[in-house]
This record gives sequence, structure tokens and C-alpha cells, in this order.
Amino acid sequence: MRRPLLAGNWKMHTNILEAYLLVAEIGKCAAGLNDRDVILAPPNVALNAVSRVLLDSDVLLASQNVCWAEEGAFTGEISPAMVKSAGAVASIIGHSERRQIFHEDDEMINKRVLGAVEYGLIAIFCIGETLEERESDTTFDILEAQIRKGLAGVTAEAMKNMVVAYEPVWAIGTGKTASKEQAQEVHAFIRKLLAEIYEKAIADSVRILYGGSVKPDNVDELMAQPDIDGALVGGAALNAESFCRIINFN
Repeated sequence: MRRPLLAGNWKMHTNILEAYLLVAEIGKCAAGLNDRDVILAPPNVALNAVSRVLLDSDVLLASQNVCWAEEGAFTGEISPAMVKSAGAVASIIGHSERRQIFHEDDEMINKRVLGAVEYGLIAIFCIGETLEERESDTTFDILEAQIRKGLAGVTAEAMKNMVVAYEPVWAIGTGKTASKEQAQEVHAFIRKLLAEIYEKAIADSVRILYGGSVKPDNVDELMAQPDIDGALVGGAALNAESFCRIINFN
């Protein structure tokens, strides 16, 4: 059985005080959840402050991106070593906003993935199609290319530290959500492709998250699908009450 994983991506929201207060509330409602994992990804400047609040908590921390190098002339980046020293154990990589706004291509995303797993971080590897790609019936072609290029060089052993997050770009922050049937169809496709690239046992063990306007009123039906192992939550993770409902899905 794959252990459910609920991740909150705060994006470029909250200052350090706001992050401190928000995580304190989330930490309370996450106490005692021993059958699932909860990860929070605050802005990098708040990582260490948030980690201090969660010292005695089972809630895990992730950075919202990570460089492939341990150190060097990479202005504005954060290294895997820095992520770990700030108290985080994971990094989100390849989020659609990194792809769409900052033009990170599959090659750069692959370098970030390889860097993360080399340094022992959990890599939350994001993939997803745009509305135009879905309407042109190329969703599976796009996702296969993103997966094959993004995971190039990632060994079967390293897949133990990999999480895949499917985020249809057309559903992120738009209020639109893929139906549970649409989401399950794509998740099943991803798992089948991972079995082709690696083997069935590895594919069966990898957690695949759904992201795209996940809310308290749709999380239960999404999590009931056989190949949906969790959620990568954006806006709803910025409200303690809504995120607490999500991590306590039925």
C-alpha cells in the first residue's frame, strides 16, 4: 500500500511571521495523523523558521525548487545542501509555473531532479499539459516526453526518493479541476509508463499526486481513485482550516 502524501505549496505567499502562524495551526491539526504524510513548502526565506515550529511534529518540509549544484555561482538559487540545512527533506521540481513563467525546460528540470536525489532529497517531480495540449488530444504525448526527459539518468534505486505530481496547467489556480475520472486516467497512464521505464514493482511503489485546484469539497473523491496517492495543493494550503480538511480527507 502506498502511503498517502498531502503537500502544500505556498508559492510566493507569507512573510516569516505569517508563515510561522500558519504552520503552527496546520501542525496542530496534523498531530496524530500516522497513516499519511504531510509536507509543506513555504518560501525559502521562511524554511528555517517553519522548521523550528515543527521540531516535534511529523509534518515535513520542502523547498519550492532546488539547484543541481552543492554550491557555486548560481545567483538566486538554493542548493540541496542549503535546503537540508534549513530543515527541509524534499524539493518541488518542474512546477508548471517554473516551466511556463521562468521557461525551465526538461533538460534543466532533469538536472534539478538528479541533483535532488543525489543529495538524498525527496524530489516532487511535476508534470502537466496546457489547455491547448489537452484540447489537441496530445496530453499523453506531452506527459510521456516530460517523464522520459525529466527522469533521464534517474536509477531504479533513486526512484525510492521520487514523487510524481500530475498538475494539468489548465486547472492550476483557475478553479477548474480535472474530474476524478480524468485524473485517474492520467495517473494510471503515468504508472504504466513508469513500469515500462523501470519495472512494475517500482511503478507500484511510486506515489503519484494530483494538483490543480484541490479543495476540501473535492479531495475525498480524488483520493478515492486507485492511482491517486495524494495531492499537491496551492491556494487551499494557505488557509489552515481548508488545508486541515484536505489532510484529514476521508
